Amino acid sequence: MALALFDLDHTLLDGDSDFLWGEFLCEIGAVDRASFGTANARFYREYLEGRLDIHEFLAFGLAVLARHEAATLSAWRDAFVAERIAPRLSDAAHRLLDRHRAAADTLVIVTASNRFVTEPIAAALGVAHLIATEPEVDAAGRFTGRVAGTPSFRAGKVTRVEAWLAGRAESLADSAFYSDSHNDLPLLERVARPTAVNPDPVLARIAAERGWPVLTIGTPFALAAARRAGA
Repeated sequence: MALALFDLDHTLLDGDSDFLWGEFLCEIGAVDRASFGTANARFYREYLEGRLDIHEFLAFGLAVLARHEAATLSAWRDAFVAERIAPRLSDAAHRLLDRHRAAADTLVIVTASNRFVTEPIAAALGVAHLIATEPEVDAAGRFTGRVAGTPSFRAGKVTRVEAWLAGRAESLADSAFYSDSHNDLPLLERVARPTAVNPDPVLARIAAERGWPVLTIGTPFALAAARRAGA
């Protein structure tokens, strides 16, 4: 029994949940397609290129949650998961998770995307433990548009995982982490068994240099195609 950590976007999910959520909001008319869509694409390009300002992005993305009632948001999310996410959860991703379940490992999804978007995705994958960026909620239960605590991004993933591990039997000394992104190097470098999944060009090069295993799940990551989609 060990600790098995999984990035979500472009790793277990064939796509980026934050970006797809933004596209979905544009399509249903919840936000202005021109201004919001342009900003959503810009933030996605900056993420892919390793220069995303996570706090600027969260101020942009979480503002949508603060403008709407919980019932409306939940209805949108249900439709989003059914229409945009479920088709992107591959059999190969489920098999990878099942392999670790068979070994009685503790499965944890560790994602920079926010909990509101990713919680039902983790549930669909059958993963009980989720470490995600946390949107702040006020005393009345409404989203404030701000982030609570440390975003689960870059070195923040290490911080959040270590906080989650406090008092638990598992340890990073006996752990695996699967990710597609060079943004996840801080956590990949801390675990015992790093694995690149659908790696972006930077991570693919680093994985080759360090002899890390490389897996392909779903559609292989294509930076050029992602840039064209966000142009």
